Amino acid sequence: MFREFRSEVEDAVSTALSALDLPTDDLGVEEPPDGVSATLASSAAFRLAGEVGAPPPKVAVDIAEQIDATGYTYLDSATPQGPYVNFHVSDAYYAETVEAGRDDEYGRLSDTGKDVVVEHTSANPTGPVHVGRARNPILGDAIARILDFAGNDVERHYYVNDAGRQVAVFTWAYETFDESDLPDPERDRSDYDLVRYYRKGNAFLEDADEEDAEAAEEEIASIMQGLEAGDEETFERVAVVVDQVLSGMTASLERLPAEFDRFVKETKFIRNGDAEEVVRRLKDSEYSVYEEDAWQLDLSSFDFEKNLVFLRSDGTTLYTTRDLAHHEWKFDNYDEAVTVLGEDHKLQAEQLETALEILGNDTENLRQTFYSWVNLPEGGMSTRKGTGVDLDDLLDESVQRAREEVESRLDSRIRDDELDDEDVERIARQVGIGAVRYDIVSKQPTKGITFEWERALDFEAQSAPYVQYVHARCCGIVEEAEASGIEASTDASLLDGPEERELVATIARFPFVVEEAADGLEPHVVATYVRQFAETFNTFYRECSVLNADDDDVAAARLGLVEAARHTVANALWVLGIEAPDSM
Repeated sequence: MFREFRSEVEDAVSTALSALDLPTDDLGVEEPPDGVSATLASSAAFRLAGEVGAPPPKVAVDIAEQIDATGYTYLDSATPQGPYVNFHVSDAYYAETVEAGRDDEYGRLSDTGKDVVVEHTSANPTGPVHVGRARNPILGDAIARILDFAGNDVERHYYVNDAGRQVAVFTWAYETFDESDLPDPERDRSDYDLVRYYRKGNAFLEDADEEDAEAAEEEIASIMQGLEAGDEETFERVAVVVDQVLSGMTASLERLPAEFDRFVKETKFIRNGDAEEVVRRLKDSEYSVYEEDAWQLDLSSFDFEKNLVFLRSDGTTLYTTRDLAHHEWKFDNYDEAVTVLGEDHKLQAEQLETALEILGNDTENLRQTFYSWVNLPEGGMSTRKGTGVDLDDLLDESVQRAREEVESRLDSRIRDDELDDEDVERIARQVGIGAVRYDIVSKQPTKGITFEWERALDFEAQSAPYVQYVHARCCGIVEEAEASGIEASTDASLLDGPEERELVATIARFPFVVEEAADGLEPHVVATYVRQFAETFNTFYRECSVLNADDDDVAAARLGLVEAARHTVANALWVLGIEAPDSM
């Protein structure tokens, strides 16, 4: 309802300004200042005061007097307050919000008809996913979910680097060293097993004498050249390594969860000739130069200090060259392409976008978002054998800490009568992994994060458990009310207390929040909303009992509001990729 109400307010302000013969290019419709009991406000009076030659409060009065709420469904009235015009909602707004909120799919926007591909994670298949890169799958998965909930047909892609030097080194090492040369794997899974070969190979290349290193480099180069030449045997050799490691990596990612509809390999664009065609077209470009034994694009006229190399002297392409072919394939098959990248790839991404335009592509529907790293506090977790902290380590630790917190909150009676060991394990997993996701996704992507256990797992503060507990509490209220014979109603006229009205107003905003987050590719907007929602619901819970309401009709109306709240918080958590426990 909030989106519809906002549209009505904008129409009312525009009509009023036109009647006053004032410009309507900036209506100033926004959230009201703190302490103002209105749903929306207009600050247009600030902007227009100079033009009118009157102080802002006088302009606000004039605007408000021109607004006629008759004929609007959700706009009830407009009142001036200082330099603002405040807009108040009608009874229909409350009634329809409660009714809409009781739908399981509440908040989902209408079908846009757009096919959107979201490419995220795409970590090199050289070993387990590292915690420093954990932000990419969490942010990428949340963006895909938001775009899906906003009415788009979304595909989630993992772009697999199976044609670069790292993979060639990995393939050579896997074929060169014996199991007996390696330490024991850290986990019984393919990525942990094979990463030992990659580490051994890199260590060998660093320490080998000149003759041995040269022989190894020749073999590595032959693998890269075999890929570039489209040699099927080389493709198969590389695939043995890549597919095994990728299988293990996806097992980690599924724990988040972050799942993919398609794994698109770089070699696809070598094998089908697209990368070669991109090279031909780039060579024909006016920006093409041959310098330092490589073909490059001189992008100085686009304010880049560095050239973009697209072909080495030995005839092999680079990652960016193949990614250009990849993006043109996306443009051919999808209406919009979204890519989630670490901040260290920003220059490369900007050069790629410029190169796409040089190739004649319209990049208007290419959207790229960047994120900073996730760090752990000093001493927050131990590393194993100096190899860093893997995503699996972080998730294991979080679930274990959540389990300890859950068990500390359960007295023996509840444990024995209501929650068994399986329930505790389920809640620990939901809370532990939810805590990791929320702590990461709730921050603006461009801000660095230091993950802190105490904050992330705080049941009383701004964290996933705090929000998850609201859903569990809603489920508990509904269950108890149904056992007491209370049947929910949508009679919002009985919800006239300030806590009830505030909760309805917060529920009504959810579809607008989804739209805003989708437009900006900003999951943290939903995370901020759901935290505020939890605070609003908890105030309602303290002040407005369902089971002990003074009147049966009021109890039924409040139960209907709780059901709407349950669907709202469940869907907001789903959008963030966080489970909504039925009990905690």
